[in-house]
Amino acid sequence: MNGEIYNHRELERGLSRPYAFQTGSDCEVLNALWRERGPAFLPMVNGIFAFVLWDAAQGRVLVARDPIGVCPLYWGHDAEGRLLVASEMKALVGVAVDLEPFPPGHYYDSATGATVRYYERPWRDYEATRGVEVPPPALRAAFEAAVHRQLMTDVPYGVLLSGGLDSSLVAACAARFARQRIEEDDRVEAWWPRLHSFAIGLEGSPDLAAAAIAAGSLGTVHHAFHYTFDEGLDALPEVVRHIETYDVTTIRASTPMFLLARRIKAMGVKMVLSGEGSDEIFGGYLYFHKAPSPEAFHAETVRKIEALHLYDCLRANKSMMAWGVEARVPFLDLEFLDAAMSMDAAHKMASNGRIEKHVLREAFAGALPDEILWRQKEQFSDGVGYGWIDGLKAHAERVVSDADLADAEARFPVNPPATKEAYWYRTIFEAHFPGETCARTVPGGKSIACSSPAALAWDPAFAAAADPSGRAVAGVHKAPSGAVYPTQP
Repeated sequence: MNGEIYNHRELERGLSRPYAFQTGSDCEVLNALWRERGPAFLPMVNGIFAFVLWDAAQGRVLVARDPIGVCPLYWGHDAEGRLLVASEMKALVGVAVDLEPFPPGHYYDSATGATVRYYERPWRDYEATRGVEVPPPALRAAFEAAVHRQLMTDVPYGVLLSGGLDSSLVAACAARFARQRIEEDDRVEAWWPRLHSFAIGLEGSPDLAAAAIAAGSLGTVHHAFHYTFDEGLDALPEVVRHIETYDVTTIRASTPMFLLARRIKAMGVKMVLSGEGSDEIFGGYLYFHKAPSPEAFHAETVRKIEALHLYDCLRANKSMMAWGVEARVPFLDLEFLDAAMSMDAAHKMASNGRIEKHVLREAFAGALPDEILWRQKEQFSDGVGYGWIDGLKAHAERVVSDADLADAEARFPVNPPATKEAYWYRTIFEAHFPGETCARTVPGGKSIACSSPAALAWDPAFAAAADPSGRAVAGVHKAPSGAVYPTQP
């Protein structure tokens, strides 16, 4: 079992017959639920998890993963056909003859041999959201409740604070609750710990400057770390080994996060809250400015949410857990996700001069300084300092020849790299995860500013400018530190 069950107390209270709990773990309730309901209990669980349950009496195995795939899980078979399951792909390399990521929101039951989707939501279909409004106070309350649930912990914790909207909102909510601790259902004032916040960047990073403003306004104990390009370059091969992907934007963003996690662990902090998921839910990436209709906007948010386990969730979990730090993601809390995704995308669209994620910003009016609340989206790999991505591209030009790139399709027939930077990452990945089976665990296709391949059709200029950096969306991204927008009417 890997994960956290945020509603375990409610689940325990709802059991129909007594269960002899042997631990204080939030995860033990899964055994009791299995005994009462079989796999039908899974839609009741609000949490992040990947687990294998062995029922010795029935000789039956249940494998399951949380709805979004925050916790990693892989599965496959060995040469004798035996089922193999692991949290990391590297545990199966050389043992499994086939392997793939276990699908989020699904379970496998050995009694039937079937893999079943248990997480179904009406908001996947735009028609279920048409005309639906979520008032700003309701949206705010739903997110505050999500942060409150995910502060369930008995270890030193903190927040990742890049100075962007999403991490700053997480920090603002956490700062409010950091003065309280939970004893059963009663809140009492707590004088310890003070909330610690963490940021990282190159010298002159836009994120470090913004994070200092946010931390100052929230009163967190703030820790701003600098790293050098050479330090990031040295760490990058180890980052690829840990995050188990060759996706360009994931590697770009995972490297500074990996370096930050090392510093956080050295301070004794074991859990952090992070802002992943907001851009997928609210269309925060800058290419969403080009969405042609609410239907197209909504469909792209659904695609992005369903792919999170291969991108941002993978980065946040594995970059942090490489150093034993657990990352939690309140924007992907299932109750908040239902509230935010039930909204008609017409209310989320960035149009008529409105900034991306304006509905979220409006809901938290007054919670942050305006220069943070209305700061333009800056992708993490850009915000740590523009010299980071520019330097990676320049290094790839030096280590990958024109002949290498011309031969890319022959050497890498699965998702052949289209740039020298992608080729460089692919060679590192192949050294740790050889063969086409491993290569197929990573998605392919062109992207601009983290778009899905489908969204490239929104603007003819996207195809020519395709790069996962947000700076590639010409005419929308504003350098150097992001735009400050006035409060929207």
